[in-house]
Amino acid sequence: MTFTNDPSAVKAISRIMLGSWEAIVDYMTPLGLHHIMWGKTHYGPAPWWDTEPREDWNPVYFHKAESGGIGFDRTKTGSNSVSQYHKQVRDTFSNLDTCPEKFLLWFHHVPWDYRMRSGKTLWEEMCLHYQQGVDWVRATRKEWAALSGKIDPERHAEIDRKLALQERDAVWWRDSVLLYFQTFSRRPLPPGVEKPAKTLEEYKRTPLPWN
Repeated sequence: MTFTNDPSAVKAISRIMLGSWEAIVDYMTPLGLHHIMWGKTHYGPAPWWDTEPREDWNPVYFHKAESGGIGFDRTKTGSNSVSQYHKQVRDTFSNLDTCPEKFLLWFHHVPWDYRMRSGKTLWEEMCLHYQQGVDWVRATRKEWAALSGKIDPERHAEIDRKLALQERDAVWWRDSVLLYFQTFSRRPLPPGVEKPAKTLEEYKRTPLPWN
């Protein structure tokens, strides 16, 4: 590798790189959620955003959260955009029982208490995905710190700085998004999910800083 040929470091870096994409999905847009970023900059969370001139430029258009549930119905009872797929794929995505859970809220509007394959409710599962994303970043920061001395100090310090920013961003995403959706779900955060440090109004007032 460019950074180091130390076998233990190569193994750790490979794990970090291979797991990073799924971690970001966990703390930003799990279970098929999408387009819930801050308007204009598209950096940081703002699922409450609804000021764009076109309806389909606003996050509220895509997640459709309300007291009964969340998600965009793209089956024949909704937009029917699922009809664009080949029949076998269309049938899989259209059925709530067979739709892959990673695409669930992309294709279906789902009740908050819908039972996921884990046995947890949709609300609980969503919250735990956000926490899982934060936990991954924290574990990665520790793993990266342990590589000190195996990678040149300049690059080790710079990546450590970026991982610190990622942890801040992951916590910001988790807290602001769950606080907002909690106004619709009216359900408590499940065990294992940390309580937000700020209020929803504080997150709404301040966009996530770039650095």
